Parts: sequence; C-alpha cells; structure tokens
Amino acid sequence: MTTPWGEVELTRFPEDPRDPLRAWDASDAYLLRHLAEEKVPLSGAVVVLGDRWGALVTALAEHRPTQITDSFLGQEATRANLARAGVEPGAVRLLTTQDPPPERVDVLLVRVPKSLALLEDQLLRLAPAVHAGTVVVGTGMVKEIHTSTLRLFERILGPTRTSLARQKARLIFCTPDPALERPANPWPYSYALPDGVGAVSGRTVVNHAGVFCAERLDIGTRFFLRHLPGPGAGRVVDLGCGNGVVGTAVALADPGAEVLFVDESYQAVASAEATYKANGVPGHAEFRVGDGLAGVAPGSVDLVLNNPPFHSHQATTDAVAWRMFTGALRSLRPGGELWVIGNRHLGYHVKLRRLFGNSELVASEPKFVVLRAVKRG
Repeated sequence: MTTPWGEVELTRFPEDPRDPLRAWDASDAYLLRHLAEEKVPLSGAVVVLGDRWGALVTALAEHRPTQITDSFLGQEATRANLARAGVEPGAVRLLTTQDPPPERVDVLLVRVPKSLALLEDQLLRLAPAVHAGTVVVGTGMVKEIHTSTLRLFERILGPTRTSLARQKARLIFCTPDPALERPANPWPYSYALPDGVGAVSGRTVVNHAGVFCAERLDIGTRFFLRHLPGPGAGRVVDLGCGNGVVGTAVALADPGAEVLFVDESYQAVASAEATYKANGVPGHAEFRVGDGLAGVAPGSVDLVLNNPPFHSHQATTDAVAWRMFTGALRSLRPGGELWVIGNRHLGYHVKLRRLFGNSELVASEPKFVVLRAVKRG
C-alpha cells in the first residue's frame, strides 16, 4: 500500500499466498491521504479503532499510535506487518476491545466495523477520553457507512458529517461536544433463552457488543442445540464459540465434560465466559482467544462443535471453515467427532468427506443441516 509516509507491505493473518484478499482497502488509503493533505497534527495521543489488519497503525507507526481491535487474527497481522516494516517493538500500543481504554485521545481514527453494536460500545468506552480539541475521523467503504452509523457518532460524540466518496470509500468527520449528554452503555446485554433448546432452555445468555446475533438466539444455533450429541465425550471444544451457548449446553448436560471455548474475537470469548458463569455450570471450562485450534495439542480432543462463519469482514469466503475443519482433524483423537451446523447451500459435507473420508447427516431442515464426521485411525 502506498501512503504519504511511504510504501508498506501488508498481509493478513495467517499468511496464505493463495489468498486473493488484500490486507487493506480504499478506505484505509483515503483516511491516510486525508491526514497528510489536511496536515492533521499527530503529535498527541493517536488512537486507531477497528484497524482490521494493521494497515493504519503500520503507516502511522512513527506517531506511536494505539490500536484497539476485537480480532486476535487482526492483532497478529498487525504484529507481523509492523515487524516487516521495521517498526521497533512497543512503538505501537496494541489493545483489545476488552482492555481498559486510553485515558486521553487527541486523534481518534475509526475504521467502521461491520457491527453497529460494537461501534456503539467502543465509542461509549472512548468518549470520556475525547475532548473538545480531539480530531475524530472515521472511514469505511460506502456500503459500510449508513445513516445509522452517522447518528451513532452524533449521539455519542457530537455533530457529524461525511465526505464525498472516492474509490467507493467515504470519510466521517465528527466534532466532539464535551457538553453532550451521552447515553448509558447497554453492553453487555443479557436475555433468557426460550424453551425447547435442550439443556440451556430458559437459561441466561450474556452478549458483549459485536457478537453474532447478540440480541436473540439465531435460528441456526437454535437448531444445533436441539441436535447436540449426548454426554460422555470427555474433552469438548466449542470452536468459534460466540456467546458460548453451545459449549454451556454441553457442560450443563454433562458435568463430567471438559469444555474449551475458542474464538478469535475478544468480545466473543468474554461473552462465553460470562454466559458460562451466569449459569453456575459445574465442571471444568477453559476460555481461549486464538487462531482456532492452533494451540491445541494433536489428538487431544474427543468432540469439536462448530458453527463456522462464512464471512471475513465484508468478504464471503470458505477459507475460515476449511481451516476450522483441518484444525479439528488434527486435534481430534482417533474416533473423535466433529459436529458442524451450517447453511445447506454451503455444501460442508463435501469438505468433510474430502478431509475425514466420511460425513453423516445428523439432522436437516430446509435451511440448515447438522453434519457429523469421525476421525478414522
């Protein structure tokens, strides 16, 4: 990516030379050009929210910015991109959405996330550190910025307007108003599950902002909960755990199970832990933010439960599901099982047969299927 501060070489994480998706887009470039052309002072505390793969903080590294991200993969990509650019360790402060926010923000740069709820939560957390002189600039592709996005900036920080579109990207300019009466932060959000969903019927779910279907139980998970395997699995992984309702259901039905909750989202793992604790579940559980099953020992797992995402930010891709399935194959002991819930049209049975040599249909309805694959030998 060519920036006013020179060229930077950027990759996603994990690196895959076959991956056609870039680690930056036109909205990143537009924001950086604006900072240079308008000579925005960057000598104070620069905070970058939602920098997806580290493009913004890598370009601005000489100004010692702070990055705040919900993505473990995005943070790992940032580390790799900073190292590749020769940035000294510690020049960029790396925070997660679960860390205490900075105490002062002089320049706030916001890469608009897919989740409006996550944007709301993070702006409310950062608002006390923003002052009348803070420069606030958001960026995103035109399709990512809606009237609701602008209203959110206006409601939490102050008067907001947008730029003209360039290369299908747009900027957001917000003027902080310290006298603005901000709303209370509604996150995390809790609700009671409906009846008819197995062991978690009527139980509490806790959702931090940005977690998939945070305000209700999605229909795919509802279907999965009705068709989970019986007790006796031993070591179980809720892979891509989201709010942890699936792993919690297993733990409630089988107190002898050891459940590992894994997700690459810091918000998701915090939600899973809160959901588990809110229900007073007996037994042992572990909560891990990471790259799928990368840190799990080979042959150490009895059962993997998975509802794989088929989007990476705005891009539709099966790469995440494929990596989850291959990670499950490596981590399962012989005879161990991978259970997958997915949209029927995604054809996960084909991938499972290619990897495991088998795939069994456990349950189906017009939109969803539950599939089971067994690790042989």
